Amino acid sequence: MIVRLLRASVLALTLAAAPAALAKDAAPAPAAPAATPAPAAKAPSAGQTAARDRQKTCGGEWRALTDAQKTAQGPKWPQYWSKCNKRLKGGDKA
Repeated sequence: MIVRLLRASVLALTLAAAPAALAKDAAPAPAAPAATPAPAAKAPSAGQTAARDRQKTCGGEWRALTDAQKTAQGPKWPQYWSKCNKRLKGGDKA
């Protein structure tokens, strides 16, 4: 009976000491070096700016059209965008 009591107390002590031992092993990792700041965004080129302006202009025109007018222009935005982009670029001399 005493042997069982001793074994239980030894087991209890080792289990009680285990979290402390694990905490020492799992020490926090060293802090990561300071993150370098992201490079500044590159300014868009003149062509990119012009394309964005044409898209906004065509988008405004598309939203202003009624459903009947949209059907006459083309069934979907991509077809309308293609025609409008060509017109604004000067490729369509109509």
